Amino acid sequence: MKKLLALSCFFSLFIFASCSSNSDDDDIIPPNNPPASNITYTNTISSIMSENCTSCHGATPTNNAPMSLNTYATVKSAIENRGLINQIETGNMPKNGNKLTTTQIQNIKTWQANGFPQ
Repeated sequence: MKKLLALSCFFSLFIFASCSSNSDDDDIIPPNNPPASNITYTNTISSIMSENCTSCHGATPTNNAPMSLNTYATVKSAIENRGLINQIETGNMPKNGNKLTTTQIQNIKTWQANGFPQ
């Protein structure tokens, strides 16, 4: 009986210890909820791009960047035609920077799902 109790306690502690929280994920929109209506290019997306992408994807792209990501039209086009979200999700972009947070990626996806509001 003591062995069973000890084993039970061990597994309880193991399960409890393996749970974690990532602060980047705290404000993610759950997939079953409607997309946030306040995510627009002006309010959200332009700052994500300027903080993470435009050092290479500026008005004049540098470091072999194939396109600019400094305007509404260029970011929308990159998502629709160049697989930008996939490049971000797989960690290919930003090439020489920190990976975008889960929240930033979700905001870009929500912006797309909402029809790219300006």
